[in-house]
Amino acid sequence: MSVTPAADTDALRGRLVAQALDEGFVSCRICRPDAVPDVPERLQAFVDAGYHGQMAWMADRMAWRGDPAALWPEARSVIMLAESYTPEYDPTEVLNHPDKAGVSVYAQGRDYHDIVKKRLKRVARWLVAQESCEVKVFVDTAPVPEKALGQAAGLGWQGKHTNLLSRDWGNWAFLGAIFTTLDFTPDTAEVDHCGSCRSCLTACPTNAFPAPYQLDARRCISYLTIEHKGPVDLDLREKMGNRIYGCDDCLAVCPWNKFAKSAAANAAFLPRAELARPRLADLLRLDDVGFRALFSKSPIKRIGRDRFLRNCLIAAGNSGEAALLEQVEPLRGDPDPVVAEAAEWAARRLVPSSQVRSS
Repeated sequence: MSVTPAADTDALRGRLVAQALDEGFVSCRICRPDAVPDVPERLQAFVDAGYHGQMAWMADRMAWRGDPAALWPEARSVIMLAESYTPEYDPTEVLNHPDKAGVSVYAQGRDYHDIVKKRLKRVARWLVAQESCEVKVFVDTAPVPEKALGQAAGLGWQGKHTNLLSRDWGNWAFLGAIFTTLDFTPDTAEVDHCGSCRSCLTACPTNAFPAPYQLDARRCISYLTIEHKGPVDLDLREKMGNRIYGCDDCLAVCPWNKFAKSAAANAAFLPRAELARPRLADLLRLDDVGFRALFSKSPIKRIGRDRFLRNCLIAAGNSGEAALLEQVEPLRGDPDPVVAEAAEWAARRLVPSSQVRSS
């Protein structure tokens, strides 16, 4: 496979950025595949500390995740793109309604993997049509360190909450990458603009940040509700509140969001009515068929009915809503032992132990 030089990459770059913006991306920048030499050491430290929890794939594919150049050696440039999903509402307001379920903003609409990947492919096809080259498209589907590459390309910087943020579009964005054999001149990497701000660190309900720019995923509600299998540690359950899929607290408080552009123009990212503030009572009634039907085009579908109900039961146990016992009680006999244990825990929190019938 040969490397394809562009005849005039400067002129092509300008047209590429314009095309990306026309497709709905809010920013498009370029870096080299080898522009993140610090990633292997940072990733190794993350795994050595056990911060990855049950995400064994982070350790298993460390060689590729730590070195984007190894993923496709023929690539000469990485085109990094950001697509905003900034909400028009306060995503933490649902936390004031314990009978409702908190779903992370990104998961309230259609599955972003499908939407962003289609747009990346359109940009990639456009690029190939302009200049003979080869391309590969990635959106959270391969061991690509998108956030580090995003900073290297100048999209933004990794904040103290470890997410990428920008002075232009805040921190509500999906990231995508197009690897190409075209040899573009790279953009200048972005520098840190967090300053002395600690808003994201203090907002975390589970103290998942052992230090600025470090995340212990084992304490992160997003990890606990999405990646973690089995029972959730008892000392973390109450801190989860009514968050059943993901957590937006650290993103929501970032002051750079005041410059963010709303994603309202993109209908695909608008919240579905049934997921904006769903009733816990309704969610607790879902069987496997109902779960699959409700979340057929949602990223929530990948955690499955059992893990989803575990999360809903923890939220029910934190709600103080005794009326939810009607939905909780039947789940104490659920075939899945994790669901049954979570139901037992929730029931004992909703009424005095003397009134909870034994299993």
